[in-house]
Amino acid sequence: MIDFESILKANPNGVLATQDGDKVRTRVFQYLFADGNKVYFCTNSEKPVYAQLKANPNVSFCTYPQNFTPVVSVNGKAVFVEDLALKTRTLEENPPIKGIYQKPDNPIFKIFYIAVEEVETFSFADGPKTYSV
Repeated sequence: MIDFESILKANPNGVLATQDGDKVRTRVFQYLFADGNKVYFCTNSEKPVYAQLKANPNVSFCTYPQNFTPVVSVNGKAVFVEDLALKTRTLEENPPIKGIYQKPDNPIFKIFYIAVEEVETFSFADGPKTYSV
C-alpha cells in the first residue's frame, strides 16, 4: 500500500468530487489530517457541498505534487462527526479556518472524514495502480 497520508500532508490542496443529483461536482478543498483510513476535511453546513455529501456520501479527493508523481485519489464515503476535540485541533492547526469559524462549537462548522475504501495512484514511472483498503 502506498503511504497516501504523507502525500496528502505534502500536498494538502486538491479537488473533492461529489454527486449532486445526476451531476458530478468538483471543488478545491484542503486536506486537514488523517487517522488510519480516515482522511479529514471541514466545511460549512450552509454550503451546497454539505447537502450533497449528506444526500450521497460517495466522494473522491485527488491531489498531486507539481511533477504529478504520484497523483493520488482517496475514494470512499463521507462521514460527518460532531467531535469538539477534532474541531479544536482543526482550528489550532489552521489559522485561516479559525478566522472563518472562530470557535469549535460554531453550529455551521462541520468536520467530516472520508472512510477510505480505495486509493488510486498514477505516476509516469509506474502508471496507474489501485489499492483496496
